[in-house]
Amino acid sequence: MRQPVTTALSGLIAAALPLIDTRMAASEAPYTGTPAMVPHRDSRAQAMVHYGVFIPRLPEPYRYLNTMTLIGASGTEIFDNDALAAPDARDTTTVFSSTAHADQTFYRSYDAAADCEFAADGSHLAWGEDLTIDVADGTAHIVGSYETFDVDITSTITDQVSYFVRTPIYDHLSLLAPFTGAITDGDGVHEVSGLGTFEYAHAMTPQALCARPLPARFKLPADFFTYQVIELDERTQLLLTCVSARGRIMCLTVHLRVLGETARVFDDVSFEVLDYADRPCVDRWGRQMRVPARFRWIARDGGATIVDLEAVPDSTWRPGHGRGYAGAYRYRGRAFGDDAADTGYIEWVDVQNAPRHRWSGR
Repeated sequence: MRQPVTTALSGLIAAALPLIDTRMAASEAPYTGTPAMVPHRDSRAQAMVHYGVFIPRLPEPYRYLNTMTLIGASGTEIFDNDALAAPDARDTTTVFSSTAHADQTFYRSYDAAADCEFAADGSHLAWGEDLTIDVADGTAHIVGSYETFDVDITSTITDQVSYFVRTPIYDHLSLLAPFTGAITDGDGVHEVSGLGTFEYAHAMTPQALCARPLPARFKLPADFFTYQVIELDERTQLLLTCVSARGRIMCLTVHLRVLGETARVFDDVSFEVLDYADRPCVDRWGRQMRVPARFRWIARDGGATIVDLEAVPDSTWRPGHGRGYAGAYRYRGRAFGDDAADTGYIEWVDVQNAPRHRWSGR
C-alpha cells in the first residue's frame, strides 16, 4: 500500500501548494518577526522545528561550516532517522555540524525532554553541552563544542528573508546573516568572517499525533532534496533549492540576496545532475544513497539567463542531514552578467524509487 498512498499524497500536496504557498511574494519583502522563531516545545501541534546556521565559504581547509538542528521527528521520508528516535519520537532532536577539514563532523541525537533546554521565546537553545544558540537584539551567538573542533560564531540577523515554504501549516525561512567568529581545532584558533544564513522552520505533520515514529507508508513523501548556498562576493549570496515528491516538484528556486538591497527570488529554474559518483554513500545503517559527481543550475528572468553554473562536489560527504549528506563543491560559470568560480555548500538527500536527472520549473 505504500506506493499508492504516498503517490496520492504527493499529488494532493502538489495541487494544494500553489493555492496556499505565498513564498514568492514573501521572499521579496522584509522579515517582520512573523513567524516568530520559537521552539514550540509546549505544543504538540508542531511536529518539527528547525534552526540552522550555514556558512558556505571559508578559507581552506575548512571550506564551509554547517549547524543543522531538528527538534521533533519531521514525519518525512528524507529527514527521519527512526533508529535515533527518543522514547517519544516527538521529543527527538538532532545536531549536525561539520566542515570539509579532516574528521570535523558531528552528528548526535538527544531526548529534548531530558537532555536539552529550549527557552519558550527561542532566546536560549541548548543541546546538552554540545551546542548552544542564543538569540538577542538581532544577533545569534552559536557555540559548538565537538570531539574534533569547536565553533564560536556571532551572526548578525538581517531582515532579508527567503522563504522555501510559506503556508499556514509549514514555514521555512532563511535570513541573510553576516558573521564573525572562530573555529578551534588541534591546529589552533582560526578567525573567520563572511556571509552566512540564520534559518528557521516549523511544521505540522502527522507525526504530531503519534509518540512512535510513523510507519514508512504514512510519512510525507518528499524523496529528493538539495539545498545549496554560494557566497558570490562579500555582499552577495545565492540560495539554490530543489525538492520533489514522487517526481512532482515541490520547490525549485534561486534566491538572490545582496546586503542592503531588496531580496529577489526566481522560479524559472532548471537543475540537472550531469554525472553521478561511481560509488554511493553508505550510512551507519547500511543504507546506500547515490550522490552527484557533476551538476548544473540555470536560472532565467524574463527569458534571459541570469545564472548558469556547473559544479563538482570535491569534499568528503558528511552524513547527518536527515537521511542525507552535506559537503562542499567547486563551481564555475556565469551569474548576473559576471564570471563566477569558487566554493559552495551543498546538502543532498535522495531516497527516490526511480532515477531522475533533471528538474525544471515552469
